[in-house]
Amino acid sequence: MRLYKKYPNRRLYDTENSCYVTIDNIRESILKGESISVTENSTGNDVTRSVLLQILTEQEEAGHEPVLTNRAIEQIIRFYGDRFGHYVSSYIEHSMLMFLKHQDQYREQMKQMATFNPVNAMKQMMDLWNPAASDKNHTNGRDNDG
Repeated sequence: MRLYKKYPNRRLYDTENSCYVTIDNIRESILKGESISVTENSTGNDVTRSVLLQILTEQEEAGHEPVLTNRAIEQIIRFYGDRFGHYVSSYIEHSMLMFLKHQDQYREQMKQMATFNPVNAMKQMMDLWNPAASDKNHTNGRDNDG
């Protein structure tokens, strides 16, 4: 986990590399797969969520397609203070992890579909349906005692 400190002047400090960073540097770390933690230097309060939300907002302002629709955000807001709020956050996190797990499998399937040749598949199916071709396939590879 990469640790950052946020100073009162809103500057962010990377404790691992001992240097000041921008919000874009933190976003790049996240894109590389790193988890982050941001604390206020003066109080020690965890401000990670506000930094993450700032990154989301800036991504959308830069023209990226929003991942969370307005309707989804409204529903999430309604769960604050609700006794089921904890379950919803666990559900969303679990769903996201499952999506990421299956994303690689989905990409592999899409790659296979891109290289799929329907003409060859059709020939194979026709061979299976054609009795003469089927008999020929069954006799190939077997010794014929004749």
